[in-house]
Amino acid sequence: MKLDCKHVWEHISDYIDKTVDAELRKDIELHLEHCEICSAVLDSTRNILILTADDRTFELRWITQRDCMSVWKRKSRNQSRTRREAPEVGKTQRPANSIR
Repeated sequence: MKLDCKHVWEHISDYIDKTVDAELRKDIELHLEHCEICSAVLDSTRNILILTADDRTFELRWITQRDCMSVWKRKSRNQSRTRREAPEVGKTQRPANSIR
């Protein structure tokens, strides 16, 4: 049986858990051999399962608009400073006493 992506997605969890019947498993594997999207969905689903099964906890910090603006302004200032200090691409700096 030729499967489409939607059909594979409906069975992706059972495929990972190895609870689909042998024929459907074979059809899914044949589909995964040529479908990059479904292969990516499979990999992503596996990664999510690994992350959620990890018993370590990590705190997610809420980032406010003010935090984002602060970081953006700081990075902008650093880039401006770097641009003033570095010569422009393709131009060489001449000594002050050089002839033009």
